Order: sequence, then C-alpha cells, then structure tokens
Amino acid sequence: MKFIVSSSYLLKQLQILGGVINNSNTLPILDNFLFELHQDKLKVSASDLETTMSAELDVESDSEGSIAVPAKLLLDTLKTFPEQPLTFVVEDNHTIELSSSYGKYALAYANGEEFPNAVELDEPSKTVVPADILATAVSKTIFASGNDDLRPVMSGVFFQFSTEGLTFVATDAHKLVKYSREDVSAEETAEFIMPKKPLNLLKGILANSDSDVLIEYNESNAKFTFDDTQLVCRLIDGKYPNYEAVIPKENPNVLTIDRTQFLNSVKRVSIFSNKTTHQVKLKIAGAELNISAEDVDYSNKAEERLTCDYQGDDMQIGFNSRFLTEMLNNLNANDVQLEMSLPNRAGILTPKDGLDDGEKVTMLVMPVMLNN
Repeated sequence: MKFIVSSSYLLKQLQILGGVINNSNTLPILDNFLFELHQDKLKVSASDLETTMSAELDVESDSEGSIAVPAKLLLDTLKTFPEQPLTFVVEDNHTIELSSSYGKYALAYANGEEFPNAVELDEPSKTVVPADILATAVSKTIFASGNDDLRPVMSGVFFQFSTEGLTFVATDAHKLVKYSREDVSAEETAEFIMPKKPLNLLKGILANSDSDVLIEYNESNAKFTFDDTQLVCRLIDGKYPNYEAVIPKENPNVLTIDRTQFLNSVKRVSIFSNKTTHQVKLKIAGAELNISAEDVDYSNKAEERLTCDYQGDDMQIGFNSRFLTEMLNNLNANDVQLEMSLPNRAGILTPKDGLDDGEKVTMLVMPVMLNN
C-alpha cells in the first residue's frame, strides 16, 4: 500500500476529523485515524463510537489497503511541514513510512479491521438543507443548550422538520432559542435531538461551505453528507419538553432599543453585579431605560441610562446579565425588541432587522427575582 498526497491538504482534512477524537478513549483503536485506500481515493475516518466522521481525499496511488494510523503523532508531524508532496508506504514490519523532502519517519500502525464500523441507516428519512442555513441555525441555537447530565434531552438541539419549514430549538430551562426557516422545508414531518459535539464539528466546517447538506435520519441515528464528507452520529434518546408552552403569548410591554448600546451597557453594569446571581435590573419608564446592578456584599454598584422606545406600563424586571449578554451577542440586528408581561414572567427578545426572508429568531430569557 503506497500513496502520495499534498501535506497541507492532508493536514487540513485531518484537523477537521481530529475534532471527533476524545482525549481519553476506552478503546485504544479510537486514538487512530482509519485510512482506507481505493486506487486514487483515500477515505479517512475518525470515531468516538457515538460520532463517526469520514472524508474522501484525492491522492496519487494505484494500490488498495486499510490501516489505522496514530492520530496525534501524525497531526503533530504534519503541522511542522511546509506545503510539499508526502509519500506514505506501508512496510512489512507493521510500520508506515512517511517520506518528505527532509527525511523519513516511521509510525507504527494497527490493523484497519479493528476500527469500529460506522452505523448504516436502514431506510432513513431525508431532507436537504443548504450548508450556510444549517450552520447559521446551529450557531444561533447551540449556545442556549444545557450541560446538565441529569436532563440529557436539554443538552442538545431539537430539530423539527415539517412540510412548512424547519425549526431548531435549544434550551437549558433558563434561556430558550427558537430559530425557524420558512424558505426551506422537508418532505415529511420529523423531529429528533442532536447532541452538541457533532453539531459543533458541523458548525465549524459548514460556515464556509456553499454546498447542500443531505440529512438522513431514523429513530436513533442521523447522517450528514456534503462535499466529500460524511458525519454519522447517535441521537439523544428521549422526548423534548413542550417548549411552545413556556413562550408567553400576551406581552403588552414592548421595549425597542439599539442592540449594541444595550449590549455594551449590560456588559459594563454587570461588572458591578453580584458574582453568584449576575443580576442586573432594568427599570423602564417612558422613553428611558435605567440599567443598574449592585453587589451589596462589597458595596459596588453601577447605573446607566439609555433612551429607548417603549410601549407599556412602567416596570422593573431583573435578568441574569450573562444570559442577556450571550443572547445579544448572538443576534446581528441593529435594533432588538424585548417583550415582557410581568416581572416574574419570561422576556422575549427578537431582532427587528438583519434577517433573511423566511428566517425567524425568538429568544426567551427567564427573569431573576429582584430583592428590593
């Protein structure tokens, strides 16, 4: 088995696949990349048993074979090379020899048959989504998903496909993000919960891709195919909470404000907030928004005034500044709208502009009780 490949091209692909590999694996074989060579096509795979990702590379070769190569060793070596062709030759003594213009390097390899096979999906349902839309949907929602091991369904992103459009939801019970697209739809209704890790990998790769992504899914697994890459992952088992029930329908108090001003103000004031609650208080009266925070233990306090557009009764409401900051950072609108009903009911944050046709973002943030 022998092949020749460009060093930077190989490194770029392996760095993407390397994101799948865990730092500590129960099975030693998972510390390797699987190289499967079929003439001038090299298929490289990486797996952590839950998620398997593979990419097909163009190489110069006329041989066949399958071996597992130590991932860290290979990546560390490739990072040191400037762009040049590299020759890989499998030797008899269970090593693979890598030749560059500088010299030769021998890596011990394992048998390719030991590597776990990716799951095959039987008669999956299919949906095609443009890569940039999927990347946006993931990056707009994933930050709101939880990290609680006791509630695994909340640690992923909920995909809801229907003939009318696609909806992506993430929540950790303190904040919720619902991102929907009406300009893309599925042929049939389906819903499943995607874990965070494969989504973060997809988000990174798809951000600068302009191809379409084929999503295939059944009860337990999902498979994403685009360009020369495939990602298969196990879905989170369980029923997603009824998120529509927590979104308040009647919100008579509506605040419209410049996003950047509001964000910077909350960031500054939150420096003075209590370090455990991160509480900031919004006091709205007329066309004035008063943002304040106080840390009683250390006698630190801050207060800022902003002009805003407000319809509704004068009110005071407290929010966790970290959630507000995360949400405002994640929107790219010039103006945002915060809809509220009562100080103990959730606030709904939506962008006023900067959205494509058919694109909709709703963010919900739970208030914190004010200790007057």
